[in-house]
Amino acid sequence: MESLNRGLTAVKTSNGVFVSWRLLATESSSVSYNLYRNGQKINSSPITSSTNFLDTNGTSSSTYYVKAVLNNTEQAASETVKVWGENYLNVPIKKPNGGVTPDGVSYSYSANDASVGDLDGDGDYEIVVKWDPSNSKDNSKDGYTGNVFVDAYDQDGTQLWRINLGKNVRAGAHYTQFVVYDLDGNGRAEVAMKTADGTIDGQGTVIGNATADYRDAKGRILSGPEYLTIFSGGSGRALENIRFKPERGNVCDWGDCYGNRVDRFLAGVAYLDGQRPSLIMSRGYYEKTMITAYNYRNGDFNELWTFDSDDSGNQSYAGQGNHSLATADLDGDGKDEIVYGAMAIDDNGRGLHSTGWGHGDAHHVGDLNPNYPGIEIFQVHENSGSPIGMGIRDGDSGQLLWGLRTGQDTGRGVAADIDPRYAGTELWASGQSLYSVTGTKISSTAPSSMNFAIWWDGDVSRELLDHHWSGSTGVGKIYKWNYQQNKLDTLLTATGTFSNNWTKGNPSLQADLFGDWREEVIWRSEDSSALRIYTTTNITNQRIFTLMHDSLYRTSIAWQNAGYNQPPHTSFYLGSGMKTPAMPNIYTP
Repeated sequence: MESLNRGLTAVKTSNGVFVSWRLLATESSSVSYNLYRNGQKINSSPITSSTNFLDTNGTSSSTYYVKAVLNNTEQAASETVKVWGENYLNVPIKKPNGGVTPDGVSYSYSANDASVGDLDGDGDYEIVVKWDPSNSKDNSKDGYTGNVFVDAYDQDGTQLWRINLGKNVRAGAHYTQFVVYDLDGNGRAEVAMKTADGTIDGQGTVIGNATADYRDAKGRILSGPEYLTIFSGGSGRALENIRFKPERGNVCDWGDCYGNRVDRFLAGVAYLDGQRPSLIMSRGYYEKTMITAYNYRNGDFNELWTFDSDDSGNQSYAGQGNHSLATADLDGDGKDEIVYGAMAIDDNGRGLHSTGWGHGDAHHVGDLNPNYPGIEIFQVHENSGSPIGMGIRDGDSGQLLWGLRTGQDTGRGVAADIDPRYAGTELWASGQSLYSVTGTKISSTAPSSMNFAIWWDGDVSRELLDHHWSGSTGVGKIYKWNYQQNKLDTLLTATGTFSNNWTKGNPSLQADLFGDWREEVIWRSEDSSALRIYTTTNITNQRIFTLMHDSLYRTSIAWQNAGYNQPPHTSFYLGSGMKTPAMPNIYTP
């Protein structure tokens, strides 16, 4: 896992300065902390019960650092930080110029999905963001699109590089899934994605044939070579470039002949050997499904395996995929599996289970029920004829734990602990009531928010991350479910921001980026001139190691941008009535 610094953050509030920092999973459970303002220690005794502090005497001009205390001995000081004037960090970004398609349609750009990684090995995160042209297309739609750009930025807004994917990569939610992760274990993250002839790396070098144009008269790209490229996170330089697999083959084999289903891609990261990360690339989920696993070691790609639903014995795995994937240790052997909608693939590339319940738009993977062993999978399903429209299943066997037939396309669903009266997460879906994780009906009124869930305020229950939709755009919002009155209370309105992906209402990214264990959220500014990273300023007495050192959570951040974005979960139950989680068995470069 990543070698992270303290992630120290200080924010001016109405009653002082809120300061928070990381507890690293590589630290002793007996570690405590001393906090310094302007070089002077401000706590009377070492801080043992949390990793945050409200300094009522702090001012906007204060500076802070923290020192760990182990065996009554202070360790080295953390980085020194200044105080934010707002509860968000403004990261300036550089919008690409718009253009005109071959059929004369003008387009412009807005910042879209983002991911993070330690690109330079300094212990904090840099941001990688995808620029979406205004004419990006769903795969079901014909038409030309503008080029896709991918940028990297320091948190101060310094642009590290820009990759231009070129005219032979179409723009849309299902085409470019980019993975930011330290795949070779050298302490610096790489960036991997599908490319094509004419892609220009972050140093200006063209991949393949610079003049090739494989767009047909409908703006689709159904011929020509496809590449899998890994780029240096620090420079954007293409490090390794190979033919992309799963390969296109015959377009009609994927379920239609006009190019909709063949170009449905997903990507992620899995610890297939239980020790080092592997890259997962996939194609197709409505009918034919292929998933390929790679290692990137010592500057070279090595294909580990390819799963193909057309292979003998795999027919029951066809048509089960979602618009997203997840990776988790489902069978308890210390190695990750791939959750691919209503099915799962073992770490060795063989089928683990397939439910036959069919495609869906949303799923949640984690320890959702503290009273049931292992990992659970909650999913909604699109087929109105499916026996299960929303249901939670055992991660290993795929056995249904609880669910119901909805008789409709159940488009959205959420698993999150929002009611402390019931053990585990609560479950709800579009058009359905609110249920406990074991199927007890709590209320006929479920939250209208069915988007993301976020750990934000001071308790361990989860809040709801969404947007306020108004015609064509959405403003970022965080809500608290008032379980006593069955209504949503607003905790944050991120005025001046827009959400992404139309009615999906996604942030650019949700992750535990710095400070204590609670999560931050990135939204783009209204004009896409900046990314805003919002952080909580609520005091919590919960002391939990940084979620980015939990491998299920960290790989969830890596795949969050794939397809229809889904929120992250942890490998341990994090919610009301939780037990203190054990420190994970990890090492850092």
